[in-house]
Amino acid sequence: MNNREFCLSRRKAEFAAFQRVLKAVPTDRLDYRPEPRSRSAAALTWLLAEEEASLVTLIDTGRIEWKETAPPADYAQTVALFEKSYEAVNERLAKMDDAAWERKVSFVVEGMPEPWTDTLAEFVWGFLFDEVHHRGQLSTYLRPMGGKVPSIYGPSADSSPA
Repeated sequence: MNNREFCLSRRKAEFAAFQRVLKAVPTDRLDYRPEPRSRSAAALTWLLAEEEASLVTLIDTGRIEWKETAPPADYAQTVALFEKSYEAVNERLAKMDDAAWERKVSFVVEGMPEPWTDTLAEFVWGFLFDEVHHRGQLSTYLRPMGGKVPSIYGPSADSSPA
């Protein structure tokens, strides 16, 4: 198994955990944030969806221009974009050869003078790690929002029988 195949296998393994956390978010509390400087639950979930959609663009064009936008009012749109984009990234990775995986691509962040350039492999791995981090952050919001923490890597106090 090469690096691209391993990344794809990890992405596939993480997908169900992402879905469980996204579906556990109480949609009547999307404005929740534990501290004023923290992202709201809506902004965190939208960030996950935006990152995956950006990866599709990065794979297809070799460049993304990052500009965060406000989440849609309909939370179902956020979840749908995340799932659609996640699957689209996986489909592209499955069809990709090693040369495409190792090609240089650019990530332009709004307001930064120079683009961040690295291999596609580094960006796909980096986005996955960032999304896992934000999924963990979001999972800590669930109980204070009135929700239950689902199983992520094993049972949680909320998902296992008492």
